[in-house]
Amino acid sequence: MRLSTVILPVRRWNEGGRDEWLRAERLGFHTAYTYDHLSWRTFRDGPWFGAVPTLTAAAAATERLRLGTLVTSPNFRHPVTLAKDLLSLDDVSNGRITLGIGAGGTGFDATALGQEAWTPRERADRFAEFVPLLDRLLTEDSVSYDGTFYSASEARGIPGCVQRPRLPFAVAATGPRGLELAAAHGQAWVTTGDPKLFETGTPEESAAAIRGQIERLGKACVEIGRDASEVERILLTGFTPERGGPMESLDAFVDFAGRHFALGITEIAVHAPIADSDFAADQRVFERIATEALGQLRP
Repeated sequence: MRLSTVILPVRRWNEGGRDEWLRAERLGFHTAYTYDHLSWRTFRDGPWFGAVPTLTAAAAATERLRLGTLVTSPNFRHPVTLAKDLLSLDDVSNGRITLGIGAGGTGFDATALGQEAWTPRERADRFAEFVPLLDRLLTEDSVSYDGTFYSASEARGIPGCVQRPRLPFAVAATGPRGLELAAAHGQAWVTTGDPKLFETGTPEESAAAIRGQIERLGKACVEIGRDASEVERILLTGFTPERGGPMESLDAFVDFAGRHFALGITEIAVHAPIADSDFAADQRVFERIATEALGQLRP
């Protein structure tokens, strides 16, 4: 069982931003992730900094904490340039980077480069090409590729990642094609639950949906001859019917986490509190969750 956090890039580095990453390390979180977006929902008209520079600064400021994106998508990334950034991040952090990666959505990132938002089918098609190419770019010295959506011409990946054969992928997916990618390329899988249940579903319905997702991931692994236990299973909180409920008290979180660990989730990521936002929470409760929750969950 692992407990991680998500630090949204909304604070200037020298005005509290750096302190958040140092606090995450001090509190003992397994990994501190950040969103890889150009902006996000209710934060669109406020400060929002880039994921790669933020993680680079966090890597230089911390020593033990794992770092990562949750998640990067093809919406505004290209595999060749992303691979170079990731290789560099892995080097600066001395092998502490995890790439959370998903197909992307219809939010602001989807049109920020001036294109029309892709349909779900188009996103799935691009994701199916993006992930295997990125895998090659991070494991091979030189890659040439001419695909439907992406190309590479003798793209160099020297000297390779500190983590071998490459830094781990945490693939966010719930549909069959995405789960196949998670089975084939992921060291971890990410879920936020079932989006259809967020507004009107119940915790019981959400648990059943997550259980079904884990079962389908297992079947995807079996189909390619992979042991499903090799794939970590990460739940990003804040998007299930419980919403902010688990962050109301230590007891509420322990109950929430215990139920999800029992389903087969192996890592839970909670958002660091941001006042007056969807992720508002009591800082003292957040710190107690970080330092006490796992101890109460161990057999």
